Amino acid sequence: MKKVHLIGLGLLGGSFALAIKKALPGWELTGFDQNPEHLNTAYEMGLISKKLETPDADTSLVVVATPVDALYSLIDKTLAQVGPGTLVMDFGSTKDELCQKMSSHPKRAQYLAVHPIAGTENSGPKAAEVNLFDGKVLIICEMEKTDVHLKGLAYEVFEAVNMKLRFMDPVEHDLHLAFVSHLSHISSFVLGKTVLDKTKDEKNIFDMAGSGFASTVRLAKSSPDMWAPIFFENKKNVLEALDSYIQHLSHFRQLIADGDETGLNSEMNEANKIRDILDLKD
Repeated sequence: MKKVHLIGLGLLGGSFALAIKKALPGWELTGFDQNPEHLNTAYEMGLISKKLETPDADTSLVVVATPVDALYSLIDKTLAQVGPGTLVMDFGSTKDELCQKMSSHPKRAQYLAVHPIAGTENSGPKAAEVNLFDGKVLIICEMEKTDVHLKGLAYEVFEAVNMKLRFMDPVEHDLHLAFVSHLSHISSFVLGKTVLDKTKDEKNIFDMAGSGFASTVRLAKSSPDMWAPIFFENKKNVLEALDSYIQHLSHFRQLIADGDETGLNSEMNEANKIRDILDLKD
């Protein structure tokens, strides 16, 4: 029987626990969360069988699923606690700075940097979904730096929970994620704030909010405790994405101000091309 220890029992950690329980029912799951309520809830839900701050010595895999600003200290602490047969990996949404810090770690071969492209706007162990990882992309960075035997364990787990593996350089990962993930969350937060400001004058505005608004602002329900560290950790790329977005937004505004129907239609038709990309992705 193999053991998996989870540090962070929110949406990702909890969903991974459910996926392991379904795909590898003989494996034992232990875990810890610095939020006592999350820890107790995860235990009561059966996501973990033991509440342990430190993984057992014979643990095969430790998964760190916490806000990105806590990842390095937790990985470093965990690697000091485990033996040579334990793999430690993280689920963080930023990779460049973390991989740089880990590059000279004496136990670098026992670490694997991964990022599951899976999630919802909800948080905490009660938000966990058994199929959250099923069929989703898992980005792996610098896998060549991980011990070959421990990589075998990782592949076993990824295959069991049915993830699609993609390999990326950490710098490339952070740049692309700033545009396709981090920027969309910022846009949603700002849209939510803009509409909330308007409701100070018009209390019934949400009665007119349709599905389009709901889907666009959905990400504004995401946890600030998780997302603020991501924005700061990936600051350079996030600012580049924001500058580009603001430039396009200003141009869109100007077309409306000028009454330029042809230009506006051309701009929207150009944006419509994203449908082809997303259809191919699906």
